[in-house]
Amino acid sequence: MNLSKVERFVGKGFLRGILNMVCIGTLSVSVALSTTQASARSLPDFTELVEQVGPSVVNIRTVEKVGSRSRAGDLGGDSDDDMQELLRRFFGERGLPQPKSDPKADPKSPKNGKPQSEPKQERQRGVGSGFVLSADGFVMTNAHVVEGADEVIVTLTDKREFKAKIIGADKRSDVAVIKIEASGLAAVKIGDVNRLKVGEWVMAIGSPFGLENTVTAGIVSAKQRDTGELLPLIQTDVAINPGNSGGPLINMRGEVVGINSQIYSRSGGFQGISFAIPMDEAIRVSNQLRSNGRVARGRIGVQIETVDKDVAEAMGLAKPQGALVRGVEAGGPAALAGVEAGDVILKFGGVTIEKSSDLPRIVGNTKPGSKSTITVFRRGNTKEFSISLIDFEDEKIAKSNNSSKVEKPKSSTSAQSLGLVISDLTDSQKKEMKIKNGVVVDTATEQAARAGLRANDVIVSIAGTEISNVKEFESVLSKSDKSKPISVMYKRADWMQFTLIKPSK
Repeated sequence: MNLSKVERFVGKGFLRGILNMVCIGTLSVSVALSTTQASARSLPDFTELVEQVGPSVVNIRTVEKVGSRSRAGDLGGDSDDDMQELLRRFFGERGLPQPKSDPKADPKSPKNGKPQSEPKQERQRGVGSGFVLSADGFVMTNAHVVEGADEVIVTLTDKREFKAKIIGADKRSDVAVIKIEASGLAAVKIGDVNRLKVGEWVMAIGSPFGLENTVTAGIVSAKQRDTGELLPLIQTDVAINPGNSGGPLINMRGEVVGINSQIYSRSGGFQGISFAIPMDEAIRVSNQLRSNGRVARGRIGVQIETVDKDVAEAMGLAKPQGALVRGVEAGGPAALAGVEAGDVILKFGGVTIEKSSDLPRIVGNTKPGSKSTITVFRRGNTKEFSISLIDFEDEKIAKSNNSSKVEKPKSSTSAQSLGLVISDLTDSQKKEMKIKNGVVVDTATEQAARAGLRANDVIVSIAGTEISNVKEFESVLSKSDKSKPISVMYKRADWMQFTLIKPSK
């Protein structure tokens, strides 16, 4: 039966409909296949990146020398707390090799009438990762990877091993630079962290649990993640485990954008959140380590805390911002410039302080010995001071003056509503503490203790009013609003400090 007969039999319209359905069906299948192929092509392919960056990644083993009588339980680095720290920093512990002994030899046998000293044994301390910074053998890793090591051994991807020299390690940034005697090495390319975007694919290469050249991948979960440390970190969901520490975080252009440094974990293993040190900060630190063996950081001599909603309302700020000066070091740069406890630092060097953690990072990146400007908010007004920075190594830590002999107090009953027992300063206390006015804290409990006050602190003002004795303290307190936080200025050792005592709920 030819086509004309078929048309007469079923009708031209019906036949055309069938043909159209077949054509549309064929087209749909074709489009679906094309879409699937396009989707497959859009998925990231890490093979070229591994070939490109892999030769630059190294395995790092550290060795510690211990006495032959030492056992795992006797070593300071093998306590439960230290092990948790190692796991948190994912420093892979590989176990302790048993000391080799000669059954014929007796280390206690006397020689020339004197017992022989026992030789020290070597044990593997841990394993980490690193990557080649330059062709002449400079390698970057984490400071905690090489901390406490007597010997550092670097293994390249071609299985060559080198003993490395520690050029410098900076604990605050957790960056270290080591050097091996080699040339013609494949160095990594450094990426621009500012171009890194949340949601972007990234890859890590390292030695988790000692498994060398292991590749894992994921996305950037967040940038500028504030973990309370000196540097804002890059958060990813790349699988990171003990031994990945010090390895590179690589973008899709084959550039290193970070150093894998920390994980968030309750078990010690990877749980979907890992952190990397931004490469721009790491390079700045490494340049100083290579030049001077240490990192010079500026310091101004203040203790700070967060400006939350309650603090902002108590201080008269329009919104929570800046860094509240909790304490000022006597004779420090901030004190000499005119900064006082209770000030809120809004700007440093013209840069706005959005949150308290911004300040130590900005100050730390300022060269010691240089001058800068500092803008503070004080009792409703904005003030600007010129300040000279000193080196971070000169930092002093305030300690309570426990040596002060507190005579029998003349206590204030109204102060007890704040959790305080206070008394007038005696002449001997004023002389010893080098202070003229104020009241001494005998006991601090409840709200006062939560605010940070403790015995032997000297309160010099309350609710913005200076006080000389217990009577004045009670007078000011009686006029204050008990439902709102009350500001307290006090002295502890060489530091003048500020706090807010919040009403009990």
